[in-house]
Amino acid sequence: MSEPGHEDWNTARAAEIIAAGRGLEGPLLPILHGFVQAFGYVPEPAVPMVAEALNLSRAEVHGVVTFYHDFRREPAGDHVVKLCRAEACQAAGCEALADHLTGRLGIGFGETTPDGRVTLEPVYCLGLCAVSPAAMIDGRLVARLDEKRLDRALDEVAR
Repeated sequence: MSEPGHEDWNTARAAEIIAAGRGLEGPLLPILHGFVQAFGYVPEPAVPMVAEALNLSRAEVHGVVTFYHDFRREPAGDHVVKLCRAEACQAAGCEALADHLTGRLGIGFGETTPDGRVTLEPVYCLGLCAVSPAAMIDGRLVARLDEKRLDRALDEVAR
């Protein structure tokens, strides 16, 4: 079953996404973004399809998928929490927030809670250095975080 707003994986749809992006200059990133838009992630069967269509190795495609934080290899939970772990946020205390968050959710970074509700991801700059530590929760930026403010933001999405 697909996540809300996304289709279930199918090779015909994948082929359409590849065909639509193949003629673009630098087609790999737009194609991968197309998979995320359609399916919510880049399914493993997509990697060899893209590699063949663009005359790349599977390793090259896999490398791009795993390098960029916008591309996940499995469906995300209902809510995505991205905590900034860049230097400015570290200096402002994000590591204590990371410990609090992983303890509260019972998962590590790059994981989804067993009930599928929350995916926790690291991000390495949200551009909010002056108001750090910061996070992005379901695409909404939250800054000047402390444990209390972070818990309130999480409680809002848990409703």
